[in-house]
Amino acid sequence: MKLNNFFKLIIAIGVSELAGIIGSFFTVSVIPNWYGGLVKPALNPPAWVFGPVWTTLFVLMGIAAFLVWKKGLDRRDVKIALGIFLGQLVLNMLWSIIFFGSTSLTLNGLNNIGIAFVEIIFLWLAILATIIAFAKISKPAAWLLVPYILWVSFAAYLNYSIWVLN
Repeated sequence: MKLNNFFKLIIAIGVSELAGIIGSFFTVSVIPNWYGGLVKPALNPPAWVFGPVWTTLFVLMGIAAFLVWKKGLDRRDVKIALGIFLGQLVLNMLWSIIFFGSTSLTLNGLNNIGIAFVEIIFLWLAILATIIAFAKISKPAAWLLVPYILWVSFAAYLNYSIWVLN
């Protein structure tokens, strides 16, 4: 059965947003207490900014994946690019689990903030690999991921700063 492009777009955005939803299970409950009590750098945005930004980024990721997917899963380069894309989605979810889920894993979660920083470096590299793979198939798809890598770069700065300050 062949899916039309509208359903491919909905699935691609849905899968991307699902990664965010899964990650949010580990964040929402600890933001007011554990995360709220951490010393943060001066450039740390208010907590309410993160939800809309991530929701938008996951939509852009989904649209980018769709633009690649619609080129055809019969193409080897499309399969590889989407595999890299799914890998970075997993790393994205893992970062939330490591950083925010850490309160139950270690004393005050501080040790896992450092592990989360190492993990976000791998996430950044996976996003870069996704952009490169997508660019070979669809330049617009690659450009749609630029805000994502910029935000993750900023998130890496925040992660590192919070680790150092606490």
